[in-house]
Amino acid sequence: MNTPQESNQPAASAGTKNDLYVTKVTASGGRHGHIRSEDGLLDLNLALPRSLGGKGDATNPEQLFAGGYAACFENALLRVSREAGLRFADPDVEVTAEVGIRRNDAGTFVLSASLAIVITGIDQQKAEDLAEGAHKICPYSNAIRGNVNVKTTVSVR
Repeated sequence: MNTPQESNQPAASAGTKNDLYVTKVTASGGRHGHIRSEDGLLDLNLALPRSLGGKGDATNPEQLFAGGYAACFENALLRVSREAGLRFADPDVEVTAEVGIRRNDAGTFVLSASLAIVITGIDQQKAEDLAEGAHKICPYSNAIRGNVNVKTTVSVR
């Protein structure tokens, strides 16, 4: 099988005319390497976590995924809240994503994920309803649905 570089053809693009946003990040060196976005705003070294035998002296793909998932889910939660007539200040909503990597029964690597959602100023049932609505529209949730079981915990203050 030829890779795009081997065939001298440009790499396939995820972008279509219907995309609202497209970004491109290049990785080299795998989990011990480096990533850089085409605009240079993301420019990081990567390291294998200590728990997997690495130095742990740089970020790793699971941290990056968790950060993106938490931010994206919180934004989806704020959108669902606005559509329900609720407005929250930044400190009123907090989402913590936990992403793990493990081996499944077949010995292949798979991800695990959980979301801890905290919302201030509403009752528990309303908070759970909003989180369920956010889970339906969050692009990260939609991308992993059916592949990664996401445990959600919702609490209010």
